[in-house]
Amino acid sequence: RVHRIHHADVDFDVSTGVRFHPIEILLSMLIKMVAVCVLGAGPLAVIVFELLLNGTSMFNHGNVRLPQLIDKFVRLVLVTPDMHRVHHSLVVGETNSNFGFNLSCWDRVFGTYQAVPGAGHESMIVGLEAFRELRRQSLWDLLLMPLMDERGTYPFGRRESE
Repeated sequence: RVHRIHHADVDFDVSTGVRFHPIEILLSMLIKMVAVCVLGAGPLAVIVFELLLNGTSMFNHGNVRLPQLIDKFVRLVLVTPDMHRVHHSLVVGETNSNFGFNLSCWDRVFGTYQAVPGAGHESMIVGLEAFRELRRQSLWDLLLMPLMDERGTYPFGRRESE
């Protein structure tokens, strides 16, 4: 539920890459702090990881279109904006694809890779159906979003027929 704020964005752009609920940010920080302690990662490793993580998020949520030939080869290794945009689709089957944020190989390994949205990139709609109204995009509504029991608003893990 806390991740819904990220997927409720009706635009797919760099701001989507930093649009997270404060609870999700705190949980992420906790997990990373435990990992740093367990692995004994030094400050430089943590800084490099955070720069790569956030830089990658800005890149693959960027509202940019790489030339098709370049995208075709880059996505063999890295998640491109066109590839990740499919994951933000309003269509459930497309939302349940392209989960990767850095290396594209994981979606191929786990069978969740989808090259293009069914409607094509120009016609696809991003966001969550229940949160498309402008009033549902206010800061207050976004902060309360995890507390709302909106049946059918977070399609991850569901099949198209459910």
